[in-house]
Amino acid sequence: MNGTESSGLRVRGRFAPSPTGRMHLGNVYAAAMSWLSARRRGGEWVLRIEDIDRERSRREYAEQLISDLDWLGLRWDGPIEWQSRRGEFYEQALRSLAEQGVVYACACTRADIMAASAPHQSDGRIIYGGRCRPAGMPRQSEFPAGRHSVRLWVPDREVCFVDRNFGEQRVNLARDCGDFIVRRADGGWAYQLAVTVDDALMGITEVVRGEDLLLSAAQQIYLFELLGYAAPEYAHIPLLRNEAGERLAKRDRGANLDELRPKLTPEELLSLVLTDEDLADWRRLR
Repeated sequence: MNGTESSGLRVRGRFAPSPTGRMHLGNVYAAAMSWLSARRRGGEWVLRIEDIDRERSRREYAEQLISDLDWLGLRWDGPIEWQSRRGEFYEQALRSLAEQGVVYACACTRADIMAASAPHQSDGRIIYGGRCRPAGMPRQSEFPAGRHSVRLWVPDREVCFVDRNFGEQRVNLARDCGDFIVRRADGGWAYQLAVTVDDALMGITEVVRGEDLLLSAAQQIYLFELLGYAAPEYAHIPLLRNEAGERLAKRDRGANLDELRPKLTPEELLSLVLTDEDLADWRRLR
């Protein structure tokens, strides 16, 4: 898979929600900031539905999400993309990684991983302990029969990038991320691989999203490198939180569009999450 440098190309942003429930104010904020960033720079804005989670994704949630964005005046360019229809591209990427010898089969269960791995010291996230990891680079181009996930071998090296909001980032792949899954044991595609392939093939030049995905940028940048693509620019934004200081989630009924949309106009709803300057630009650019 070979790509071209994105410099000099028109700005192209994206919003890529998972249809696992109704949008809440945190989702609205992320969508609006992504839309504003692309529009302010005279660029395009793509809508991609990340529906590869077979158990939790629902078509009705996706249709409601599309309706909510349209109602908010956050219109997208071109057709809506659906991850569930893009498996052939992920297959091609996995073949490329296998040919490079940087992926391997992992038979570990969740219980195995929890028992053998230590939490990352800064945030408690579990780093894979390497039970199935071969010595040195895997050099495994074919996978054995039976139920297993596929992991990407990561080297002990730093990925460095500059986030537009959080500044310079230095992430050691081995220490801070560990070998991560690119295909799940049930045959489904893992987030890191799917989002990287999609951003590459859709020509995305900037990614505006929540700060909870800041570490994922390093994993994705490494995948872009392996697959021969230039990474987009990243701008992670602070998460909205409820009164208890917890990040907003779909379970927060008071911040859910089921509750808010019948009571407010689009401008009134956006005024809950945007600054006056942002709101003025939304009026001007929509």
